[in-house]
Amino acid sequence: MTTFDDILEEAGKFGRSQKRIFALLCMVSMPWAGVYVGIVFQGFTPDHWCRDSAVVDRRQACGWSQADSRRLTLPVINSSGVLQQSSCEQYEVNWNDTELTCDTQQLDLSHTPTTGCKEGWEYDYEGRQSFVTEFDLVCADGWWVDMYQATLNVGFLVGSIAIGYLADRFGRKLSFLMSNLLNGIAGILVAVAPNYVSLLVLRTFYGFGVKGGWVAGYVLITELVGVEYRRTVGVLYQMFFSVGILLLPLLSYYITDWRWLQVAITVPYIIFLSYYWFIPESPRWLLSQNKKEEAVKITEAIAKENKMTLSKNIETLTDDNAESCTASFMDLIRTPKMRKHTFILSYNWFTSAVVYQGLIMRLGILGGNVYIDFLISGLVEFPAAFLILFTIERIGRRLPFASANFVAGASCFITACIPESMFWFKTVVACIGRLGITMAFEMVVFVNTELYPTFVRNLGVSVCSTLCDVGGIVAPFLLYRLAIIWLELPLIIFGSLAFVAGGLVLLLPETRGVPLPDTIDDIEFPERAKAKVDLKNQQLTNLLPNSSDVTSNKDPEVV
Repeated sequence: MTTFDDILEEAGKFGRSQKRIFALLCMVSMPWAGVYVGIVFQGFTPDHWCRDSAVVDRRQACGWSQADSRRLTLPVINSSGVLQQSSCEQYEVNWNDTELTCDTQQLDLSHTPTTGCKEGWEYDYEGRQSFVTEFDLVCADGWWVDMYQATLNVGFLVGSIAIGYLADRFGRKLSFLMSNLLNGIAGILVAVAPNYVSLLVLRTFYGFGVKGGWVAGYVLITELVGVEYRRTVGVLYQMFFSVGILLLPLLSYYITDWRWLQVAITVPYIIFLSYYWFIPESPRWLLSQNKKEEAVKITEAIAKENKMTLSKNIETLTDDNAESCTASFMDLIRTPKMRKHTFILSYNWFTSAVVYQGLIMRLGILGGNVYIDFLISGLVEFPAAFLILFTIERIGRRLPFASANFVAGASCFITACIPESMFWFKTVVACIGRLGITMAFEMVVFVNTELYPTFVRNLGVSVCSTLCDVGGIVAPFLLYRLAIIWLELPLIIFGSLAFVAGGLVLLLPETRGVPLPDTIDDIEFPERAKAKVDLKNQQLTNLLPNSSDVTSNKDPEVV
């Protein structure tokens, strides 16, 4: 019998065909950045104050400037330790009263009763239109902004599970294409939503398709390359998300209306439908469905594009996972070490999502130049992928993974303590934290796969990564609600979560140079698994004493 990995030895493990498909699928990661953190620009909350038509008339009659008008007519409040004009209250005054003076020195309303905004709000947005300014989602209705990100993550949560199932049932390619069709329809409908409630409902469907399609693409490309290329391909696939992070502020700068920005983010998903003619179905999936003829045809096409020749071994091609066991959730928690791995990995998925999204969304409430801040923070994500690829084979997984969390946590604490007067130093430290959490986020993906046995690996990753979406639901509420109390309070929470995550990672076993586990016993009794591998290697050595013969045989898959 010949497995697909055996055939890839002949067809090319990462030849021209796989590189072309990889380049096409990497494009999918870029618009996802706009969907994931577009709230920074689409949900931007500018400086605002109570609208009062009588005040406008008085300002014109008295010749007041807008600054004088706000200073005289709005009460001063203490916001996070800073005195400023209220955005949600105004003095309860009859501005049509002719006895009110126009003299800005004599007019003192500080002891006058206050009331909430009765005629809505005015915004200092300089022509920029966000859904916050369009639907007046400020003050008592400010929490509705949090729902924009929360509903997206609800869609992520359901979509990643549902489309993961559909990808196993109906194929990677079909699921990928159907996801993008849904993305195109839902994304355009979000852009034309008549009210905020319908926008949130459509945003949930949008999230359903976006993450599911991204995961289907990830699975497809990793199944088309040789084992030794999977990790590199996976990390680089995620790195293109950072490319999208860099493009987003440039796009937002020139597209000032949130609805048109939504259209611009959605258009690529419509273009991805053309991939029907450019990417194949996964031969591994076809073999698992007993569709050998189609699998052989696609494999031959890959070999032809790679300018390689296949032997007749392809006629005996079989599914190398055909006899795998059926997995259940209880397998993840039944035994002590499996239970420990599930808890620690789930917590790390949760923390990575909360801290990563929180740090990005925080850029929108700092009051600086959001475009420059976003661009700088996006640039620091790029070293993360290269640091991972450089360290994991030299140092291992555990120390870089834990260190990334510790760096993120320490940076959050330090940033919270740095005064605003040291702006650039504060920015540099915050960027280091962004680098740390990006690295941790990218590492949890493949560390998760290395700590579960083969038959339960996909289920384990699916279950643990659901906490990522739960973290995404929680993140906006943690950031926006706590920032009202103290602007830096969310950083204290983020730092605490990251430090705990780093400490828990140190409790995980090191997996560098360790064969991927096949059974739960390999997890619970790693010394037995190691002895089994050593025995197999010894047997191979005894059977083939010639070193050149030995190297021609494949060792167990080592990660």
